[in-house]
Amino acid sequence: MTCKEFERLIPAFLEQKMDFLTLKKFNEHMESCSDCHEELVIQFLVTEGMQRLEEGSAFDLQSELDERLEDARNRVKFHSLFLYLGAALETVAIALIVGAVMWVLL
Repeated sequence: MTCKEFERLIPAFLEQKMDFLTLKKFNEHMESCSDCHEELVIQFLVTEGMQRLEEGSAFDLQSELDERLEDARNRVKFHSLFLYLGAALETVAIALIVGAVMWVLL
């Protein structure tokens, strides 16, 4: 994906409406591309800042964005763990089936 494509994903990230694979790619790109990360910060500050000003709430937007990015990284790690666990369980199941078939045939 290009930077423009990642920049188009920023609103979906801010609304927390990304599927796992897109979120994983988005996180990886934001960690390695300072231009896109800067665009994320700008869009977050404008979107959330305007909303907070209308509500009259106090806010620390940079901390909130950092928390949202950390939460996204944690969700990716959590889902990845389940993918690896699922793959390991499938491998064990296949080994057990193969072992049972060989035991029956012998």
